[in-house]
Amino acid sequence: MSAAQSMAARYMLVVSHTGRDDSLQAAVEVCRQLNEAGVTPVTTAEERDDILAHDPELHYVQVLENHVSLGDIELVIVLGGDGTILRAAELARGSSAALLGVNLGHVGFLAESERSALTETVHRAVARDYLVEERMTLDVRVKQNTKVIFETWALNEATVEKASRERMLEVVIEVDRRPVSSFGCDGVVMSTPTGSTAYAFSAGGPIVWPELDAMLLVPLSPHALFSRPLVVGPNSVFAVEVLDRTQGTGVLWCDGRRAHDLPRGARVVVRRSPVPVRLARLHQGPFTDRLVNKFHLPVAGWRGPANGEATPA
Repeated sequence: MSAAQSMAARYMLVVSHTGRDDSLQAAVEVCRQLNEAGVTPVTTAEERDDILAHDPELHYVQVLENHVSLGDIELVIVLGGDGTILRAAELARGSSAALLGVNLGHVGFLAESERSALTETVHRAVARDYLVEERMTLDVRVKQNTKVIFETWALNEATVEKASRERMLEVVIEVDRRPVSSFGCDGVVMSTPTGSTAYAFSAGGPIVWPELDAMLLVPLSPHALFSRPLVVGPNSVFAVEVLDRTQGTGVLWCDGRRAHDLPRGARVVVRRSPVPVRLARLHQGPFTDRLVNKFHLPVAGWRGPANGEATPA
C-alpha cells in the first residue's frame, strides 16, 4: 500500500456467481485489481475455493467471518444480476457497507455499471469515488395465533403464495389493523419502492420512484371485485392472513431467497424496517433515465429539454 493511502487495512467483499464462467472470470479480475491497489479482497469460503481452483495465485483472498469480520468490510462489489445483488444484501445485512453492482445478468436494475466498465468501477471503488443512497427494506413476521414463529426481512418484496399449483389461496388483507378485503388468489406481493420494478411490476403493480417512502400491496391473480394494488405510507402496516377455508397451505417468500411454510390461520405482518440497504452509485441522474435504459422503453420523437435541463414542462 502506498504512503498516499490509508495505513489502515482495507477490505472489500466480492460477491459473484462463481458457478458461471463469466462471473468467475470477473471475480478473478476484481480480486487481482483490488490486491494491486492495496485492498484485500474478501469472499465467502465457497467462492474462494472456486477462485483458487481457477487461479491458485490468488491465495491472498480472505474468507468472510473466518479471516475478516463483516464490520471491517468497506464496500461490497457485486458481480451479477439482481439475484446476486439480493444475495449480497443478505450477506451484508447489519453492516454499514454499501453494495456496488456490476451487471452480468439481463436487466440488472440494481446494478450501477456494466461488465465493459469493470476496471473503471474497481478504480472508483478503491478511490471511494461514489455516492451512497439508502433503500427501504421490510421487516416480516409470521404469527400463528399470537406467537411469532418466523422473522425475516426483504429488500424487494415479501410474497404470500399458494403452495400447490392446483389449490387457490384464500386470504384476507389488512392495512393498519383494519380489514380491507378477502378473496381467493395465487398470492399477494408486499413490496418496497425498490421492489416495484420486480415481482410487483410483473403482477401489474405501479412503478414507485425509490426516493418515495411507501409500501405496495399487489394481489396475484385474485378472484375478487376489488383487487387493485394499494400504495400506503411508510408508517403503515400490512397483514395477510391465510384463511381457514384455504384448501392446502401457503408459503412466504422474501426476495425469492428466504421461505417459510404458512399453515391455515397463519398471519404475515409486514412493516418498514429500521435497517436500510445501502447502494453505491457511480452515476448521478434521474430514476426516469434508469427506468428507460433498463427496460429499453421507446422514447423516440421526444422533444423535451436535453440532459434534463430545468425548464418548464
